Amino acid sequence: MSTKTTRPTRHPSRRTLLASILLLLGSGLLTGCQAVLFRSLNGTTGKTDVVVQRDVVYDSTHQLALDIYRPRDARHAPVVVFFYGGSWKSGKRSWYRWAGEALAQRGLVVVIPDYRLWPKVKLDGFMQDAARAVAWTHAHAGEYGGDADSLFVMGHSAGAHIGALLTTDAHWLAAVGMQPRQLRGFIGLAGPYDFLPLKDADFIDMFGSTHDAQLRSQPVHYVGGDEPPMLLMQGTTDKVVWPRNAQSLAAALRREGDPVELKMYPDVGHSAILLAMSRPFRDKAPVLDDTANFIRAQLAQHRHATAVTP
Repeated sequence: MSTKTTRPTRHPSRRTLLASILLLLGSGLLTGCQAVLFRSLNGTTGKTDVVVQRDVVYDSTHQLALDIYRPRDARHAPVVVFFYGGSWKSGKRSWYRWAGEALAQRGLVVVIPDYRLWPKVKLDGFMQDAARAVAWTHAHAGEYGGDADSLFVMGHSAGAHIGALLTTDAHWLAAVGMQPRQLRGFIGLAGPYDFLPLKDADFIDMFGSTHDAQLRSQPVHYVGGDEPPMLLMQGTTDKVVWPRNAQSLAAALRREGDPVELKMYPDVGHSAILLAMSRPFRDKAPVLDDTANFIRAQLAQHRHATAVTP
């Protein structure tokens, strides 16, 4: 009589599961499942002394809110407003708890706002929301241990586009009583900054049907020499937002004498550059280190410039 040995069922580890999802995202096979992946990262930051304020309303008219992540002992800390991506069509601030905590662990006060999405609104709608979120943060940063004079804008993908347009086309911030030079810098992850001509019907509806109308959506079109310093981070194997976007914006900024750093990460795709901020994927690219170093450098330069100004 033979007997069978039953082996215990092995369940995949969180890291193995996330790696599998990341592989599928990189191949374009899971484009509709970002929510599953991002929510699965919540709780992966480890032990943290980060204080979170959720559901802080910044625009009661449109019922828009934001979440704030800060070190427990934050005092006059640098502030980052982070805009998430999703092709201007999807996304929720609750998906990005892991990103807020990871940045806050670097000593930053982090604000992650929701903004209205297409088809509910088009370019003007989500840009107006973004400008209001930045203005709210500037006005209230001190209440959460932040320094309004050390304010940065950051984003991934569509969120990087929104942040870049805020810092290049001054009229968006002017509408809320601010100007791009009040920002200490912009940090863009895999952002579309120079992506004409448009062929997708959704984007044509979002940004306009004529070339002149579509130019309003292009950050590279507005570079004029008065932009805040920028850090543009881009993966070389990104097939969603082609690397030429970051390269084109960097070239335009350099022509105008604007300070810009362009970081090209080999063998990094569109989702991987964002996920590199999470603990399971930090070996993919030094996104957190480069972000923290850029912020420190800009604040040091600002302090030096302020000290030597007669």
